[in-house]
Amino acid sequence: MAISQEAHTVKQFDIQLANLRNMVLEMGGLVEDQIQSAVAALDQEDSNAAREVIARDRIINGLQVKADEDCVSIIALRQPLGSDLRMIMSLANSVTDLERIGDSAKKIARMTLQMYEGVSSQPSAKLLRDVRPMAELASRMLRDCLDALARLDIEKALTIIHNDDELDQEFQSALRRLITYMMEDSRTIGHAINVVFIIKALERIGDHCTNIAEHIVYLVEGRNIQQRRNIDMDAASTLAHNEAVKE
Repeated sequence: MAISQEAHTVKQFDIQLANLRNMVLEMGGLVEDQIQSAVAALDQEDSNAAREVIARDRIINGLQVKADEDCVSIIALRQPLGSDLRMIMSLANSVTDLERIGDSAKKIARMTLQMYEGVSSQPSAKLLRDVRPMAELASRMLRDCLDALARLDIEKALTIIHNDDELDQEFQSALRRLITYMMEDSRTIGHAINVVFIIKALERIGDHCTNIAEHIVYLVEGRNIQQRRNIDMDAASTLAHNEAVKE
């Protein structure tokens, strides 16, 4: 039986959307590896590994450019509407956040080089005590984001948004400790400032993961909940459901 031109076109469009989504998930996997590699380089005082993280950032930037080009091409050629357009816009926005998460991993690697190259003293363990727990939280948030995107799981996305407070609180606690260390011993100021940049990069990763989760909610529900981060989970779930019913 012959396949109509319209059916063929629709099939091609579905393949393009699937390829775009797979590219974004691939980019997410690379970004997750970058975070883990950057923190491992810091833990192991490995300058060469830090340089590799910085060098690999070009791959992530290249994927962002390719994904952006594909989004523009699909919109220009297919003129999608409704859920298809939401899919493309959500993926395009997620790509931007993933690229910035990659930049945060690169920032951690650069701070590692500053702390372990060309300095007379190395940072004490107490200055770095909060980095690993924050990195594990940030990595888990990103992993959950990618899983929610792959499954279009709105409940998981809402959970990620709700849990961003945990990483913010860890950042505030770590910052207070670092300020205390600097006040107690001025010789720690140089390294402590570098650690501040590191924990701020990890905190920003959480913010970008929250953005991606919001993009997922928009993709699935067609509603922008960006201004609703401070409401509790049950309220967010109920509100998203009620607004979907109104359509």
